[in-house]
Amino acid sequence: MKQTRTAISRISLKTTPIPVPLNFLRETRCKGRKFRAAGVVVDMIKSKKMAGRAVLLAGPPGTGKTAIALAMAQELGNKVPFCPMVGSEVYSSEIKKTEVLMENFRRAIGLRIKETKEVYEGEVTELTPVETENPMGGYGKTVSHVVIGLKTAKGTKQLKLDPSIYESLQKEKVETGDVIYIEANNGAVKRQGRSDNFATEFDLEAEEYVPLPKGDVHKKKEVIQDVTLHDLDVANAKPQGGQDIMSMMGQLMKPKKTEITDKLRKEINKVVNKYIDQGIAELVPGVLFIDEVHMLDIETFTYLHRALESAIAPIVIFATNRGRCIIRGTEDIVSPHGIPLDLLDRLLIIRTLPYSRSEIEQIVKLRATTEGLQIEDEALSALGELGTKTTLRYVVQLLTPASLTAKVNERTIIKKEDVEEVGSLFLDAKSSAKILTQNKDKFMK
Repeated sequence: MKQTRTAISRISLKTTPIPVPLNFLRETRCKGRKFRAAGVVVDMIKSKKMAGRAVLLAGPPGTGKTAIALAMAQELGNKVPFCPMVGSEVYSSEIKKTEVLMENFRRAIGLRIKETKEVYEGEVTELTPVETENPMGGYGKTVSHVVIGLKTAKGTKQLKLDPSIYESLQKEKVETGDVIYIEANNGAVKRQGRSDNFATEFDLEAEEYVPLPKGDVHKKKEVIQDVTLHDLDVANAKPQGGQDIMSMMGQLMKPKKTEITDKLRKEINKVVNKYIDQGIAELVPGVLFIDEVHMLDIETFTYLHRALESAIAPIVIFATNRGRCIIRGTEDIVSPHGIPLDLLDRLLIIRTLPYSRSEIEQIVKLRATTEGLQIEDEALSALGELGTKTTLRYVVQLLTPASLTAKVNERTIIKKEDVEEVGSLFLDAKSSAKILTQNKDKFMK
């Protein structure tokens, strides 16, 4: 599991008061102005009034820009597509910059497809493959059909199914006691989990337990699938199968990253619009988060203009730590945040400010709790003071070395002297730059 940012692992942007660490994050920094602004954006996204618009998180390094973006993703939940990328990702030797941007745009737009299917659903009570003599002769036997018993809260049913479904059952690793459903029209099998009747069978179990289904075994069920437009693009750009030697060789060779044509995307858009008109599908505009947006050049900014104005566009959140700088791809055009003024005019800008001493102390305390470290108040105060002179990142990085220093001194609690010792061992960026300036004659140019 990838490491999460401690400051945002429990963030929520709801208006209801939440316990200490979170409450602190909401109430600080001009009474939580940046968090309230992010909360308004989240509400607009949820009410689908934000599609095709863009937000810029601008502030110095270490002021929580990425943390706010990830908190917004967490608040929106799994159903809303969230596609994070870094500005430098657009530069590739295989495909165009604009193609990388469009791919990420399509990843951030979801499609919720609703289908009503006839299914057989229940807990497996019996699973018996019936074998017969091989019609081709020989001593081997083949599965002629499979007998499966399904149980729900209302009753039981025994089904006699095709041998191809037995293969699907084996792929899903279905066994007696599992809750499954089988689609009547195409025979697709989906294992939902283990029946909760078997929850006390083992003390330690990695299974997901699900309740016994209600109603009849044979029923009509609304199945909801969440896909992104990029998933549809890829599925149609690389159709699987093909028996000829060229397609087989193509599957064996290392696949080269290819561009998806505009023609294919237009065809997919037509089908998507048709599904939306028929009420089969619903479009879910997600969030595209572009960190270090100043790394994009003038061409990609121009393309972003067109993409934001298109009929199908996600919400785009930019983040940058630059002030006034030259726009990449130009020689002398200076602009705020390295973004062209015409694009900047379209953005809602959320300003982030450096943390105060008390805020740094509380973030460090939260980080220490997460890592299972004990720290006394004097050490916490010393780290807070150090953080105001250096950066929050530097202070957080000192926690682990300080805990190791405390262990060497046969202590479990981090004290002020531990912080001072590791602070003298490891330099921050400002101190390193100062030493470099003072001793520039001794370094190679």
